[in-house]
Amino acid sequence: MALPVAEWQARTARLWAALDPALRERLAAASLRDAVRLGCDLLRSEEEEEAALVSLCRRARTDKEPQAASWYREQGNREFKRGQYQAALRLYSKAASHELPGSPEVSVCFANRSAALLHLRHFEVCLEDIARAESRGYPDRLLPKLLLRKAECLLCLGRLQEAQDVLGVLERKTALDGVMTTHLTRLKKLSQLKAEKERCPQPAGEAGGSVQGEPEIWEENSRISGASSSLRLSFDAERGRHLVASQDIVPGQSLVKEEAFVSVLCPGESVPLQDGDTAWDTRATNADLYCHRCLRQLLASVPCQGCSYAKYCSQDCADVAWQQYHGTECSLGALLLTLGIFCHVALRTVLLAGFAEVSRLVAWSHRGDKDLQNPKAGCKALSDAGAGGRGIPGCGSNGRYQSSYQALFHLLPHAEQHSPEHKFLCTLSVVAVCKQLQTAGLEAAVLNQESPQQRSIPKTCEKPSAELSPELKTVAEAMLRHVLQLQCNAQAITVMQELGPGDGAVVDKKPVRLATAFFPVLSLLNHSCCPNTSVSFSGTAATVRASQPISSGQEVLHCYGPHWCRMRVAERQQLLRQYFFECRCRACLEELEPGVKSVVSIRNSFCCPKCQAQMQGEEDTLCCSNGACATSASRDHLSGRLQDLQQRTKKALDLLGVGKADQAIKMLLKCQMDAGTFLSPEHLLMGELEDHLAQVYATLGKWQEAARHLKKSIEIVEMHHGPLSVETGHELFKLAQILFNGFAVSEALSTIQRAEGILSVHFGPQSAQIQELQEMKACLSELPRNILQRT
Repeated sequence: MALPVAEWQARTARLWAALDPALRERLAAASLRDAVRLGCDLLRSEEEEEAALVSLCRRARTDKEPQAASWYREQGNREFKRGQYQAALRLYSKAASHELPGSPEVSVCFANRSAALLHLRHFEVCLEDIARAESRGYPDRLLPKLLLRKAECLLCLGRLQEAQDVLGVLERKTALDGVMTTHLTRLKKLSQLKAEKERCPQPAGEAGGSVQGEPEIWEENSRISGASSSLRLSFDAERGRHLVASQDIVPGQSLVKEEAFVSVLCPGESVPLQDGDTAWDTRATNADLYCHRCLRQLLASVPCQGCSYAKYCSQDCADVAWQQYHGTECSLGALLLTLGIFCHVALRTVLLAGFAEVSRLVAWSHRGDKDLQNPKAGCKALSDAGAGGRGIPGCGSNGRYQSSYQALFHLLPHAEQHSPEHKFLCTLSVVAVCKQLQTAGLEAAVLNQESPQQRSIPKTCEKPSAELSPELKTVAEAMLRHVLQLQCNAQAITVMQELGPGDGAVVDKKPVRLATAFFPVLSLLNHSCCPNTSVSFSGTAATVRASQPISSGQEVLHCYGPHWCRMRVAERQQLLRQYFFECRCRACLEELEPGVKSVVSIRNSFCCPKCQAQMQGEEDTLCCSNGACATSASRDHLSGRLQDLQQRTKKALDLLGVGKADQAIKMLLKCQMDAGTFLSPEHLLMGELEDHLAQVYATLGKWQEAARHLKKSIEIVEMHHGPLSVETGHELFKLAQILFNGFAVSEALSTIQRAEGILSVHFGPQSAQIQELQEMKACLSELPRNILQRT
């Protein structure tokens, strides 16, 4: 959630309404510095609000709870016995995150998790967990089992000498400790396996690894960090800072490659715990699935030593995060989850920038507080800008635009355009964070007066001051600025996440918001509902590619969310109000012309139940467009039928999820028949139904039926999004998987080629999907010629 929890929003709204009108007026017109000062005064006098916030924070559990660790470990053992090793893996990770540092039980969590990893054949990661268990005091009486597992992993990896060394240690321990006969039996079996491995070494020339795509050609811009040399930075009063093509650009060409200045993992959906609730959630959310620093997908997480929330892909990531920001954030976890992602991003931004740079820029802003709200602030005309745009906000003295805190600080907060109520909510939230920093004794850490090692254990001030120090007020002001900036400049980092268990022959994926970040260079791209670029992510890095030809002198544009092929112009304009501008892109101007109807409206329209002609009308009653047919229907009635259809479709997919494919097919075919009586043949839901039917038939191994339905889905997707769209590319990727599994070789090869052409434009030649397509193509191409000719 970007903003604070609903209860805190409601409390601040009531507090705002109860304020004296004169004070409300002062707050509405206040500069960021004055807003923080007034917010400090209000929160100091409203002890009830502070107590309420403390109560809300109890629902977001981030402390380590040994009872929870025991419970998760038991649940993991249960899943392990059932052979559900992936579920057991997640539960053992949750157990490890709740164990106290130094507890011998944490070694048991890692050892148990290593057993699940062995069954899942993740041998290298299994060895890492075994090493963690050994280094954390795994009980001697259980050590032979662990060493046996270690030897088995090494044998599977072909590391025979290391396996032999472990077996030697194990033999000595067996003789010393008298381990059970079952262990000795397994030991002999492993010895035989070792001998077989030694007699039959792997051929030296055996190919391995994935197919490598062609490397991209890249020349970085000398004036804009992370940007291509084919771009230039420009500025005018209407568009502000923006990027323009300095030469002709072809589709698929990389334009920007930027690491996020700051990113914070979105925790994902989870049931909030009520006061006194002792149940622990076994579901995996983003917080369990991705590294909290680099956003890499987690297999066996390394837990934070101070809290149960933060998890990392390696000890290196955990150490760097602690040094840069988590050493300060750790004890504030519940508060930051309560106050929302924007508050968390704002705090981390300040911590990464360092107090010296923050205070320097905040002091600079005080010298021109009013001008900072003006897009022309500090700018010269470009003709007078000196070397390459020295007068453009965010540029350094050398005229270079860096992906730096200075560039981020110059992003407009639009303080005068936010509603006074929203600004008040943000103010009280950042002040609450800074008060907690002071109470927890973390002020020295925030001001960079204390090393990470010195703050390994957060300490509470004996007598915290009721008044924030001047330095923490500076931090609060910077945080308030960043929270307001995020409404217009927050970039969602997305990842293609598998739907379902991910163990089927055809993998369906959808984009999921993974983190919220600041990208100073990416923020230079203005919005268009019909953009000429596509953005993809790898961890915390963003890559912008041209999705269509861009001529020299043309502006490079990015879609902020509302796309012309997904929404009507009125809906797009409504959503874009949060960015404080009115979109005047080509798509919006065309749809706003008198008499022009949105393509989305036409394709997603209702059709006449009698003659199948399009229903039309702007009022509550819709009439058949066929003059010879007098049928009319209530818009609410047809919308109700559509909602009912969507719910029935979801139930069919739930049936598929529990293995009832035959029932799912019957329900989906009935939905398809009903949809055809009142929806346009081009309606997106008609395409989704075809896609779902393809998914069910693929689950049953009926590849021809699956391909037939998916081709119909692709036709509808192409109508809505275009033949070269990323949506079409994803559908073609699924079709390639189906044709590959169905052994339709020549059609699979042509589909792979088309999917490659589209997806490489949007994601580049090194993306995971392109790699998988190339592996399928290589496999099919190696088939005997007579099989290729038959298919």
